[in-house]
Amino acid sequence: MASATARKRTRYAETRGTYGNLAYAEPAVRPLERGGSEVLRPQPKVRTRERAAVRPKVRVREAGQISVFAVVGFLAVGVFAVLLMLSTVQLTRVSDEMISLKSQLSNLQSEEKKLMAQYELAYDLSTIEQKVTSDGSMVKPQSSQIYTLDLSEEDSVVHYSRENGGAETVDSLISSLKSLLDGALSYFR
Repeated sequence: MASATARKRTRYAETRGTYGNLAYAEPAVRPLERGGSEVLRPQPKVRTRERAAVRPKVRVREAGQISVFAVVGFLAVGVFAVLLMLSTVQLTRVSDEMISLKSQLSNLQSEEKKLMAQYELAYDLSTIEQKVTSDGSMVKPQSSQIYTLDLSEEDSVVHYSRENGGAETVDSLISSLKSLLDGALSYFR
């Protein structure tokens, strides 16, 4: 290893002369290192020929039949796409109809309020009394026709029973059960 470094030093350690500006120098001519007067001439570069890429022979598969499942799959996707578009169109129509029905509902509610106000005005008791008394068919009651009830006394109930009270109780129980059963059956019909 020491000899290799020694050779490198001796090769570069020698001073060589530079003949003018090397930028304009003629083709490289330099004296031989060992004292010879031979002139080295540059040799043309030889390009190696690139070989064309050889592709391996591959057997090409013949076009096979179209898969039935692929055709059915594409048809199913197409049908679903059409159904999706139709349902979107139907949803839009229903939404528009709902909006128009809501506006119609608000119009009907305001009309109902107006009609209720007219209805309440139509049944004003003073106007009804004036209309009825104007043609003479209704006459105000006289003082002899007015009766006043006195409800200051306590209420009392008197229940009169018949002599055969036990038989009547069974009959009333049977009739109440019968009416209860009829009510239940009529509910389920």
